[in-house]
Amino acid sequence: MQDPAVANTRRSRIAEFLRQLDPEVRTALHFDDAAIIGADLLISMCRALMDTSSDQPWQDRVESTFEEFDLSDVETGIDHILAQIQDKDMAISWLNSFKGLNYRAFALRLLGAGDFRRLVDALKEDGAIVALAVRRGLRGLMPFAVAWSDAVSNMTENQRKAVSKTDILGLEVVKMVIMADEAFGKKFVSTLPMQLTAATADDLVGWRPDDMTEIVTNIRHRVVESSAKRLERENSQLVRKIRGAKDALTHSEDGISQAANSLIELIDRIMREAFTKEEVLAWVEANLPDEAGLTYEKDGNVLPNKRAEALCFVYRGGPTAREAHEHDSGQGPSLIHDVLARVIVTTRTSLQKFKHDDAGTQEEKDQLLSLLTGLEGALLLGLSISQLGAKREQLLDELEA
Repeated sequence: MQDPAVANTRRSRIAEFLRQLDPEVRTALHFDDAAIIGADLLISMCRALMDTSSDQPWQDRVESTFEEFDLSDVETGIDHILAQIQDKDMAISWLNSFKGLNYRAFALRLLGAGDFRRLVDALKEDGAIVALAVRRGLRGLMPFAVAWSDAVSNMTENQRKAVSKTDILGLEVVKMVIMADEAFGKKFVSTLPMQLTAATADDLVGWRPDDMTEIVTNIRHRVVESSAKRLERENSQLVRKIRGAKDALTHSEDGISQAANSLIELIDRIMREAFTKEEVLAWVEANLPDEAGLTYEKDGNVLPNKRAEALCFVYRGGPTAREAHEHDSGQGPSLIHDVLARVIVTTRTSLQKFKHDDAGTQEEKDQLLSLLTGLEGALLLGLSISQLGAKREQLLDELEA
């Protein structure tokens, strides 16, 4: 159990202030008990997630935060937070009304100058904590945005057309994240007392679209490192294949064909060691029986093709079923899984050309490096998604036990 004194330092300042008020005054200010508990839970989670001094995984830190609250309070707080997220119009309306002159004048008359100032200061301090968490969360998406863009760049136009909702593939995801970061910084980060948080100098410097090339270059190094770490957990020999490909491109006179060979072997080995052909075929029959183009016949036997192997890999052999909604029937592979599987297969096909048609030109080296970058992005996303899927299934199993 968390030390109550320590836990209290991680709680919401606005919740602490509101608890000291008469219940009728809180009601008049449009703060109910659920809002107070929700604020406490939100700020505690934000602080836990941003605790860089902890060596615990983020899931464990969030779990330890829940242990600081009664179970009923956790349920109430989560319900309130989800309600605000789901009903954004109501949340924005409340926020605008609070910022309006009429509300502020009413609150000032109700509380008096001293308590009104403490109310505003508490809201700003909590707001700074949330703003820092949002900025770090937004920037935490960048390695995946860069990986997605790099991976999609390996697809041909025809292959993009084969995937549903191709408009999503054309989005400049990286630029969108940078622009969102810039706008968020101007509207929130720059207006809140960030000095009261654990914000670093990097947290306070806004990203700009003009700096996109430099930002992407720095993030891409992180993608390479993250991909290598995840691959190493799967099989350290796979990491050596990528390093070998890069070394071949740099030092060998026959580097292009050598690098292509190394990367093809890398892809094949990942697929082969993840699932046997028999396991892939059984997975296809269980999950995607109506999906065309996943099998072929050889010597009278039905076998899974490379796309089937790649899909099974990015799903980590888990179920493909999901909730249906307006733009998704819930049938077949999801957009992101389908794209990543196609990227892996497309990259392998492109590498085959370099394996047999190597002129040793700089243009070929640049093309191969681009393929390698896209492959690393696809592997990072594929391994991350499959790992999350496996953890979700494990959690569901534990809840049902």
